[in-house]
Amino acid sequence: MPMTMTELDRALRELRLSGMTATLEIRALQVSSHEMTFLDAFSWLVQDELDRRHSRRQERRRAVSGLSPERKTLGELDWSYNTRLPRREILELGTLKYIDVREDVLLLGPPGTGKSHVAKALALMAIERGYKVHYREAHDLIEDITEARELGTLRKYRAQLKVADLLVIDDLFLRRLPANAGDELADVLMSRYERGSTIITSNRVIEDWPKLLGDVVVVAPLLDRLMHHGHLLKFEGKSWRLKEAAARVAKRATQA
Repeated sequence: MPMTMTELDRALRELRLSGMTATLEIRALQVSSHEMTFLDAFSWLVQDELDRRHSRRQERRRAVSGLSPERKTLGELDWSYNTRLPRREILELGTLKYIDVREDVLLLGPPGTGKSHVAKALALMAIERGYKVHYREAHDLIEDITEARELGTLRKYRAQLKVADLLVIDDLFLRRLPANAGDELADVLMSRYERGSTIITSNRVIEDWPKLLGDVVVVAPLLDRLMHHGHLLKFEGKSWRLKEAAARVAKRATQA
């Protein structure tokens, strides 16, 4: 005996086919109005379920990545405003080939030139393509490691960092780091060497890193591993933050 729509809805929910449940009624109407054959409608129902599952997987990956809800995309960059950006190299990174071959990326340059924007955009693209991503600002990463050590969960947290397809360490040296930061960063990067890709953004040139991390012995192998299979992009030119600040001032002036 055929099921009613209510019974079908209940059965699909019991089978955890929520994608089909959401579009069942409209697909049934498309069949009854002869807009689709039964086979076409059933094919679309299956696709609806696949799309729903894909969307949920993306949502879960984003939720655990550490990225903020704000979406950053490469398309939002105003290339005409700052013509000194390494545009070709940035767009090539957008193919995400560097993740497949486990290469690292250093984005270096003055504040406001788009380093964090690009890093977050690349992280979001990686999530949407099914990669495991972990994003942390540098000072938060060090604090997380310190807290994990105090709680006895350091091995678990290091394993989480190690298995990420892409680790983003943002704004390195934006804030003063603790004395043990060099050792902690070296441990993380060495554990990921040729196992996953890492993006690091910083407003300090590489020559300053030994002094800032406080241990040349640690920094040398750290940089060696980053650059062995890596991309170094230098961000120069005008600051978007200054542009946005000037726009806000101009807007307030017109409203006054």
